Amino acid sequence: MTEQTTTETKAHGVVLTDVAAAKVKSLLEQEGRDDLRLRVGVQPGGCSGLIYQLYFDERSLDGDLVVDFDGVGVVVDRMSGPYLDGATIDFADTIEKQGFTIDNPNAGSSCACGDSFS
Repeated sequence: MTEQTTTETKAHGVVLTDVAAAKVKSLLEQEGRDDLRLRVGVQPGGCSGLIYQLYFDERSLDGDLVVDFDGVGVVVDRMSGPYLDGATIDFADTIEKQGFTIDNPNAGSSCACGDSFS
């Protein structure tokens, strides 16, 4: 694969850990779909100003930034890219916490629940 051959192959700075990639693959297998990718974005909201979005999406939007992690496509929209550059998505499965986590070096502050940041 060559870098940036089309607009859809432009890369973003989000990293998906191996554990998170395995969980995404497992969820996609449960859905029985192979046309979905993990879309990561930010939107205004939450108690700190911005809230993360993680969901499966089959769409390709103009300006999307895409990186493949061991067969899992991770898509970031053009507007969210700068807010998420350098962020790491992981999956925790412990007694204390279960779910996807985002470690974002661009977040100046975040709320106590960790769902939003500024």
